[in-house]
Amino acid sequence: MQISKDGAVVAGVVVTYEPDPATLGVLLNALRPQLDRVIVVDNGSILDTECHIDPALRSDAWCQVVRLHSNLGIAAAQNAGIELARQAGAAFVILFDQDSEPAPDMVSRLLDVAAAKSSTGVAIAAIGPRYTDKRQDNPPPFIRIRGVSVERQACSSDDAVVEVDYLIASGSLIPMTTLDAVGGMREDLFIDYVDIEWGMRARQAGFQSFGVCGARMLHGLGEDPIEVFGRKVSSHSPLRHYYHFRNAVRLYCESGMPWNWKIADGWRLLLKYGAYSLFARPRHQHWWMMSRGIVHGLAGRMGRFDQS
Repeated sequence: MQISKDGAVVAGVVVTYEPDPATLGVLLNALRPQLDRVIVVDNGSILDTECHIDPALRSDAWCQVVRLHSNLGIAAAQNAGIELARQAGAAFVILFDQDSEPAPDMVSRLLDVAAAKSSTGVAIAAIGPRYTDKRQDNPPPFIRIRGVSVERQACSSDDAVVEVDYLIASGSLIPMTTLDAVGGMREDLFIDYVDIEWGMRARQAGFQSFGVCGARMLHGLGEDPIEVFGRKVSSHSPLRHYYHFRNAVRLYCESGMPWNWKIADGWRLLLKYGAYSLFARPRHQHWWMMSRGIVHGLAGRMGRFDQS
């Protein structure tokens, strides 16, 4: 079904890794009436992802499944999907994690904002929805760095559109022309901070990202949240915390990232280090993997984590 604005093809790129078939099915069925095509890039799952996708979604080539030979990381998988979308003539790419669920009008709302902004000459980086994690009460997800502070941009109404410095990857609508100019996702990060690095890189190149308050999406942030002094905080596995801390520290060491972002994000990272060390179980394993991540980030040891 052709639903995109002005005949422009919109392709979704869904990255999977050992997905729950039912959850993936919910996402694909939600995308079927909203997108021209979907490319599922499986990151080396043992599960044969294609076998668990409804044949009706694959019968007319709407859904293309690509299986990578191993887990190459989310950035490499996104880049592989983006390249296939480019070859298919897509004008826009919209990225998704396997556990997201867009509202029925989410893509249309994002496209409306893209059309409105581009008509005024704005160079668009990415346009993303407001997401909610059903397991916790999310603060507004739209972030700007003001001085050395991280400010969350509130949604005054469903019609509000806010300028942001970066967006989470899932749900982000990106013009192909922007990807051509800015480049793809940074693969040596593997996972975590991939969307932040790309968003900041795009901003420094003169492109602006936007959050659309009326575009809604359900999205799981990590594993089950932990409670810190009565507040629910997003948490991940010790391995994910390794990548999170390694990549953050690596980016702090690089000259391309803004200094005020480094200070603002570094303060948040320090708070996370204390919270996860004290409250995430098993505590020692989380502390050890975060600490290894910091050391590897300082040393520039990037890519997939090597147990040796």
